[in-house]
This record gives sequence, structure tokens and C-alpha cells, in this order.
Amino acid sequence: MKLFENEDDYLMLSGIQHFKFCKRQWALIHIEQQWKENVLTVEGQHLHEKADQPSIREKRGDKLIVRAMSIKSPRLGLSGRCDVVEFVHDQDGVPISGEEGNYRAVPVEYKRGKPKRGEEDVLQLAAQAVCLEDMLLCEVRTGYIFYHEIKRRVEVDISKSLKSEVVDIACEMQEYYRRRHTPKVKTGAFCRSCSLEDLCMPELMSKRSVKGYLEGKIAE
Repeated sequence: MKLFENEDDYLMLSGIQHFKFCKRQWALIHIEQQWKENVLTVEGQHLHEKADQPSIREKRGDKLIVRAMSIKSPRLGLSGRCDVVEFVHDQDGVPISGEEGNYRAVPVEYKRGKPKRGEEDVLQLAAQAVCLEDMLLCEVRTGYIFYHEIKRRVEVDISKSLKSEVVDIACEMQEYYRRRHTPKVKTGAFCRSCSLEDLCMPELMSKRSVKGYLEGKIAE
């Protein structure tokens, strides 16, 4: 796998979640630069404002808490920020600049809703783990997702299979981006919760042709 030496070629790590939810949504946002807010996205932004306080390092007992930590992976061509990284004192961990002893990294992601049926939240957290591993030359086995709706955080086992899926997704994202390709996808009920439904026009991806769709709209 080639290394992405130019950071201008990096894709947003947060796109992992969009891509897993819907490849077309990801392409509309990250390739075509289209975006439209709905209630869910506004609530999500408000929640992240509380966690994203960059340059703040807080020591709590055997933990060093870093907020809005910038991360990247030249291997995957991804960059972004962790809402919170908890560095827990552990003799089997890695040294941290300005701190005594070794620490293991534990990423914590904040989400507005509740745990989802799909894996998009888990894969975004796993992507953060991969970036931390590449940056710190360590192994990240565990992370947490704090869900605002249930007011608690859920522990996530960041397995090798999850990390492998992150690598596969990153490669596919890079290929779509290189080709500037916005794919068609299978539509469903989930389209109604997408902030880009009006821009995406999922009706156009049905079995009818564009001509048939337009004729149907005129007939209405």
C-alpha cells in the first residue's frame, strides 16, 4: 500500500461514517461538495462543540485526557480529529511527550443519538484507532462511544477484523475520489433520515429511467 505524502490528498476520517451509511451520501458530500443540514446534523454539531476544545490536556488520576486531538494516517490517506483520547497509564503502553511513564490510547467518540443497528459509528471509532496506531506506533484495542440520548458511553472492542474493514473502506473511498465517481446505491427507508435526500433524489435510482421518472412527475 502506497503512503500518501501530500496531506492535500487526505480524505476526511469522518467520511468513514458517511460511506458506511451510504456511499452515495459520502460522494455527494466529499466529492461533489454538497451539504444540507437537518435537525440531526445540527444537534450533532452542538454536541461536538462541547467535546471539541483543542489544546486542552487534563490529568485525572492515572489518565491524561486530550480533547480534539488531530490524527492522521499516511497509510490510509485519512485525517481528522478525535473528540477525546484518554491516555491511561500502562507499563505496556507507549511514552507520551511531557509525561512520565507509558500510556495506552483509548479513543472516545461523542454521538447525538443512541446505538445504531449498523456499524457506521463503530467503524469511525476503529478508523480513529488505526490512525492513533500509525501515529504512536502502538496497539489500540478498546474505545468508547458516548451516546447523548442514553447519557452513557458504550465500550467497543476494536478488533483486527474491524481495522481490516477500515483499510478496505479507505481504499474504496480513495478510488471513488480519484475517479470523482458518485455511485448509485440501493434506496430504502433510511433515505428519509438523510440530510441530502432532496439533492440525491433517490427516486432517480429506481428501475425507471430518468425519462420515465420525468414523465411520471409531469403526469402528476
